[in-house]
Amino acid sequence: MASPHLPLLLSLFLLFSLYSNADDLTSDQAALLAFRSAVAPRLTDWNSSNSSPCSWKGIRCSSNRVTDIRLPASGLYGELPSGVLGNLTALRVLSLRHNFLTGTIPSDLSRCTQLTMINLDSNGLSGFIPSAIFSLPLLTSLTLSNNNFSGPFPANFDNMTQLNTLYLQYNQLSGEIPDLNNLTNLKNFNVSYNNFNGSVPASLRNMPEDSFLGMLQLCGQPLPPCAGAPSSAPAPGIVPSAPTPGNTPSAPVNPSGSGTGSSSSKLSGGAIAGIAVGSVVGALIILALLVFFCGKRNAWPKDPATKPMVGAPAMRPGEMAGLPKRSSAYPIGEPVASVPASVSTSSSKKLSFVGNASRVYDLEDLLRASAEVLGKGTFGTTYKAILETGPVVAVKRLKDANLPEKEFRDKVSEIGAMHNPYLVPLQAYYYSRDEKLLVYEYVSMGSLSSLLHGHRGSDHMALSFEARAGIALSAARGIEYIHSTGPRASHGNIKSSNVLLSGLNEAHIADQGLAQLVTTPSLNRSARYRAPEVTDIRKISQKADVYSFGVLLMELLTGRTPSNAVNNEEGVDLPRWVQSVPRDEWKTKVFDLELVKQQTAEQEMVLLLQLAIDCTAQHPDSRPMMYEGASRIDEIFLSVSGQ
Repeated sequence: MASPHLPLLLSLFLLFSLYSNADDLTSDQAALLAFRSAVAPRLTDWNSSNSSPCSWKGIRCSSNRVTDIRLPASGLYGELPSGVLGNLTALRVLSLRHNFLTGTIPSDLSRCTQLTMINLDSNGLSGFIPSAIFSLPLLTSLTLSNNNFSGPFPANFDNMTQLNTLYLQYNQLSGEIPDLNNLTNLKNFNVSYNNFNGSVPASLRNMPEDSFLGMLQLCGQPLPPCAGAPSSAPAPGIVPSAPTPGNTPSAPVNPSGSGTGSSSSKLSGGAIAGIAVGSVVGALIILALLVFFCGKRNAWPKDPATKPMVGAPAMRPGEMAGLPKRSSAYPIGEPVASVPASVSTSSSKKLSFVGNASRVYDLEDLLRASAEVLGKGTFGTTYKAILETGPVVAVKRLKDANLPEKEFRDKVSEIGAMHNPYLVPLQAYYYSRDEKLLVYEYVSMGSLSSLLHGHRGSDHMALSFEARAGIALSAARGIEYIHSTGPRASHGNIKSSNVLLSGLNEAHIADQGLAQLVTTPSLNRSARYRAPEVTDIRKISQKADVYSFGVLLMELLTGRTPSNAVNNEEGVDLPRWVQSVPRDEWKTKVFDLELVKQQTAEQEMVLLLQLAIDCTAQHPDSRPMMYEGASRIDEIFLSVSGQ
């Protein structure tokens, strides 16, 4: 017979459970409001008047607890608050990527023991990777890439046996990489472009080479072997020593061809003469070919504005086709100008490095570098330079930059102070009365313009919509960062040739700040992207940048080249043409045929094109802010990529 007290006990348990859950959700809500107050003032729908945080943007709940925080590209900025996230003890997913968070990861995150995924990619977080991370037993995915973390690679990672994804690329981590023998589930791994050295540990040698790019002091499979490592093949150029009385071949050559002979057998005088003559002729032919090809490789481009550099060394094998996978310590960058012979190398004229750029080369290295023209743009000619010491850089030789020296240096220093994963970072510059050079990191895959409008033969790589959305998001994030540095800060020359690619969906904005360096700007070349209200490219507003970005989006979606009515160029006035086509005909008349053939993401394509139209509104006040555009693109990218 059932106990008469059972209904009462069950009622009390249910009542206690309801009270406990309500209290937990109330506690979660309080933690989220504290988080909003610290770093997320733009999340206006997060407020106490809305009784349940489960309906807030980026929040998911289960069993009356907050389990997911997904706020990518949401304009978060400032330091992550301590004593806040640790109160969300049911949290499973924390995704705050593509924001402007700084400081360190708070230690109280260790209390969120249910976490399975953390994604803090593309922020400004710094310091050591905290021990709090290693107190999360269920964590399967950790992404801390594109930040400023420093210090060693923590050996405690080897205790996180559930990890299948670990992304630490583009940080300042250093030292040797420890063995991770216990991470048997690890499938996705990348530590590229840190400062690691030594040998790749045995447990990670099955990872692809592009997991370890940009670190010249790192070696061993899958990278080239370390110095002194045993090799089964003789070193190039080593000639076996001649036989000696103590090292006599067991089967000496018999010139008679009988197959046997004694050690006293000798070549005839005629044979010796023939071999000598043939060797001399062969050596002369090889020498002539080397001189010819080295001369062609090392000659500086026949650019009338650029004098050839003296004593340029021969390119090493593999460098002619572009940036080798590990030849450069610089992951992102713009072309390096070959330094003209007119550049002075006196002690008073040196390269000036900016920011945290590594001082691994000097002006003499640039003078000796091999180079090729990458292109001529609004602000000058850009070159790719392969330094004798290994790195590949990009040099822009400025034109019409006749500012006084102090003003030039001040403005270039401001450009160098910009640090963001989506900008091509400036490393150094050279100033003299007659020459102004900017040295950037080299971006290996070229520009978006080349990819969209270049060769479309049988080997052409079609760009998926996901890739185009990723490129659009990267570009938007770079421009958003520039705008965040001040109310009047702008790029001033946004176009597809200034969007450089380091991956099929990873892009970086080039030429930031250069509009402020020119003294006699030309409007013609930038007219295709220029907002209608712009009359001076040195005075471009943030809303004018948004207009140019809108044209860029249209170019990305249509595959068409914007026209320049001033120069009667071929192409089309993209904003006017797109808005003239009825919406129900966009699929057949507007979108790039390559996208239409894929028959995917049609709704997202329409959303991105609508954003492009909003960005190119005639009146500046009708255009969105850049952070708003970036947020809309992020939602589109999330929809098609599933990230």
